[in-house]
Amino acid sequence: MAEQDPSVPALFDLSALTPTAPPSSSFMDLEDPRYAYMYGFLQADGHLSAGPGPKGSLAVEINARDIQILREFQQLTPYSSSIKERTRATNFSESHHSATWSLCALEARTVLNRLGLPYGKKSKKITPPRVPFSRRDYLRGVIDADGSVGFTGQGFPFVSLTTSGTAVGAYLCHYAKKVTGAERRITRNTRDGVYNVIYTKEAAVQLAAHLYYSGCLAPERKRTAAESLGAWARPEGMRISSHRRWKPSEDRVLLAHGNAASAAGELGRTEQSCSLRLWRLKTGRVPMPPEKPPHL
Repeated sequence: MAEQDPSVPALFDLSALTPTAPPSSSFMDLEDPRYAYMYGFLQADGHLSAGPGPKGSLAVEINARDIQILREFQQLTPYSSSIKERTRATNFSESHHSATWSLCALEARTVLNRLGLPYGKKSKKITPPRVPFSRRDYLRGVIDADGSVGFTGQGFPFVSLTTSGTAVGAYLCHYAKKVTGAERRITRNTRDGVYNVIYTKEAAVQLAAHLYYSGCLAPERKRTAAESLGAWARPEGMRISSHRRWKPSEDRVLLAHGNAASAAGELGRTEQSCSLRLWRLKTGRVPMPPEKPPHL
């Protein structure tokens, strides 16, 4: 069962905004993993526009290769909607083939707007939901719309997100640290003012495995890319960027605790370092320490 995250930092304290629950129907119940994913995707890649009176629309345009995800959204939406394809010239291609899902129903738009999807330009306004929601599904939706999963040119696994939303970028960092132990601090780049959050190597493998679980809603190519990350292993001889090697005695203490946060204080290491080491021990990436010899 999904729930609100009580440990979200003050940045996400939106108590000044009064949440309005959606209608009694299950449409956009964000505790449902499918709707949590759909909402994250719409926040990142959808556009909600208002017209005179009750007129207006929600539109999502993506590469036609991922049209199946729009069909999934259409099936999840109990209102009339349409999907259209077109080919046009863009800055990146002379014949870009895209697919657009359009939804005009006022009731549906009202639900989405009350959940926090603003009308008009939204890139810097979006925030994590203010109601209980399925966290990893929501973040996967955001990443599928505005991020990437795969391998770098050097062959290292990565998971990344490019966003203008401070709250969404910071929440990914907050959540991913819990999952992987890897800490990231977001800073807008000077060229276009967006945040580029990226996880590589073991952190990317862990995060992808957590977000893209079996049977989850996602474009097929993204799910396949995420699954492929699981086969990566650090090449023999590649050093881990750490100035302090782990000793067998430290490994035994870490395993005895079974918890990175509680072991960090005793070992004098960061929680991030302990979390990554514990994952490596439990997954066989590094050998388990020999048993402590008995006292003679």
